[in-house]
Amino acid sequence: MKPTETNTPKRWLTPNDLANEYGFSKSNQDKLRMNRKIPFCKIGRYVRYDRLEIDKWIEDNRVDMIA
Repeated sequence: MKPTETNTPKRWLTPNDLANEYGFSKSNQDKLRMNRKIPFCKIGRYVRYDRLEIDKWIEDNRVDMIA
């Protein structure tokens, strides 16, 4: 490992990162963004997701199952 590298996951995710790490397909991401259901940032033509906001969004939208 290089001295500047860490094991901390990067905060800002690309659509590919989100698909790989969280399992949201790119087409599902598109639908969620169009309907303003998922938190995201747009920098020019680039879409980025804040890992902290995605984790909070997932937690806030959790459905508890009653046994």
